[in-house]
Amino acid sequence: MQNFPSLEEIKAAHQRIQPFIHRTPILSSEAINQIGGCEIFFKCENFQKVGAFKARGAANAVVKLTEEQRENGVATHSSGNHAAALARAASVAGIKSYIVMPSSAPEIKKKAVESYGGEIIECEPNLLARETTLNAVVEKTGATFIPPYDYFDVVEGQATCALEMWDEGISFDTIITPVGGGGLLGGTALATKYLSPNAKVIGAEPKGADDAYRSFHAKELIPMKAPNTIADGLLTSLGKLNFDIIINYVDDILTINDEEIIEAMRLIYERMKIVIEPSCAVPLAALLKNKEHFKGQKVGIILSGGNVDLGKLPF
Repeated sequence: MQNFPSLEEIKAAHQRIQPFIHRTPILSSEAINQIGGCEIFFKCENFQKVGAFKARGAANAVVKLTEEQRENGVATHSSGNHAAALARAASVAGIKSYIVMPSSAPEIKKKAVESYGGEIIECEPNLLARETTLNAVVEKTGATFIPPYDYFDVVEGQATCALEMWDEGISFDTIITPVGGGGLLGGTALATKYLSPNAKVIGAEPKGADDAYRSFHAKELIPMKAPNTIADGLLTSLGKLNFDIIINYVDDILTINDEEIIEAMRLIYERMKIVIEPSCAVPLAALLKNKEHFKGQKVGIILSGGNVDLGKLPF
């Protein structure tokens, strides 16, 4: 598979990050199965350390640093979950972290970064500002940049989520993940195609940030300009390395609107009694909108995170 992370590398990453992560449970709901017309297995990364799957990739990247790199710490730009994940992984490893965050990032995510000892540098809420600010921080501190998604050490870590799903012995017909930068979708596709080549892997994306959908169908990377969606974790553009994996190993990408996302989010709160963030509801929203695609199947859905400001719930 080109120079993509191999199954052996994904398994090694899983061993490597054990001290940093939880093995999250897989839950199901009979009520949601009836509504969806299929058997749905929710991999609950909302219960993960830092409340999101991002703990996996950040931990793997930090553990792989050389001694020399550790001395100057790590830096990244992120609107939330990767920021907290990297700050926590750095804290556990005893090294510094510098986190560039857009001024519009949710307060709960800023507080999380601070609680893990990360130093926050705020910037304007656009990609150019994020990258420019980050470059200045790296130049000043000598920190190693750990990208939020477009980095194979991170993808390798995110792939361990699907590795655990397949380890449960469930014969999934399809696995659906949200797609923003593509690290989770790319990692899930690699692990799944290595372990069960006939299973389908599908990305789910908001219509207001549909660059992965458009790129997938055009077979060329189309950057996202001015994304607008309630799913704040998916406001980023698809990464180039991940696009290459997705073009080769993902079967489809589905889009849904914000109203459908809110409806799916509410359904999980009401039926499963668990806290998820809007980005996390995107795969279930895609399944419910396209029930005929999944009728009678065993469908795995990765619930990507649970970091939501409870004072600003959309229902």
